[in-house]
Amino acid sequence: MEPAPTARFIRPYTITAGRTQASVHLPVEATLRRVSETVDTELSQGALQVLTMCDTRSVAEVSAHVKMPIGVVRVLLSDLIEHGLVQVQATITERTSKDERIELIERTLRGLRTY
Repeated sequence: MEPAPTARFIRPYTITAGRTQASVHLPVEATLRRVSETVDTELSQGALQVLTMCDTRSVAEVSAHVKMPIGVVRVLLSDLIEHGLVQVQATITERTSKDERIELIERTLRGLRTY
């Protein structure tokens, strides 16, 4: 019987090249859309992991799926947004109508039911 592999711990700042702040404001509930299937730019392994998980998921969901801290995911997502690979769908603001709020709640409930 082979021994179980040992877990390797990678510091979050190594995944983001030392950056701690995202260049784009990303609320945890913001839904993400992958814009393109092709990647024309060099991406880190972490950014590629995030990119594969981000279509129709929220920032928080992506963080959970890739098992990375949300701050790291926000930095990587901001890079992907700047490269034009990911788009952020509108979230609730002070000017959001009642119908838009209800639609977001219904979309969230549909997403939760799929789990």
